[in-house]
Amino acid sequence: MGIELGLRERKKQERRKRIAEAARRLFAERGFDQVPVAEIARAANVSEGTVFNYFPTKEDLFYDQMEVFEAELLEAIRAREPGESVLSAFRRFFQGRYGRLATEEGSEITEAAARIITGSAALQAREREILGRYTQSLAELIADETSASADDVEPWVAANALIGVHRALLDLVRRSVLAGKRRRKLDADVRSQTEQALARLERGLGDYAVKSPAAAGVVSTATMPTSSSPGSASSSRPTARGRR
Repeated sequence: MGIELGLRERKKQERRKRIAEAARRLFAERGFDQVPVAEIARAANVSEGTVFNYFPTKEDLFYDQMEVFEAELLEAIRAREPGESVLSAFRRFFQGRYGRLATEEGSEITEAAARIITGSAALQAREREILGRYTQSLAELIADETSASADDVEPWVAANALIGVHRALLDLVRRSVLAGKRRRKLDADVRSQTEQALARLERGLGDYAVKSPAAAGVVSTATMPTSSSPGSASSSRPTARGRR
């Protein structure tokens, strides 16, 4: 039974990957808004219903990996060591990802994504929705750890400041690659801007939300957003918004 379930899960993962790759290829060729889901289904050799079983909305086909990135960011902050501030964990998370833009592959992927996003109002709206949802999750996490009252705005202010840095860096990277900046120059600029932004926050958030030893063993009640798919915990059905 275990082997059978393992094979079934691998087939689901392979099908999901095939659908996502077909979507990315078509989006890169013609733009997000110009590609209907039915065409993606044909390219992946699946039914349109199968596409929506794995990706509840058309936007999820594009932003699936972004949601993974945001989930990893929240987990890095949640799992920080006692005595470490939320700002320090945020900085460490981004420092661990420096260097990707310096590669040719990283620059090409980033440029393709930038062109697709800037050409679609629907994708820009979806990105704001994703970032807004994770801002709320981060605020809830900080509020839990600091035992903030329901009327305390500090967790929300801190979360907005941190995710605001992320938003600004996304915009910087996209504008830079579309202007022709590549590899080491792009990577160096992003590193510099990241450190400048975090240094600015340090003066206001450097000693805020420092995790106490007592909180190290407490599991946060803050919920993390999940995307609905056979590969995730959520089982919500596709919405009409995604059927295009």
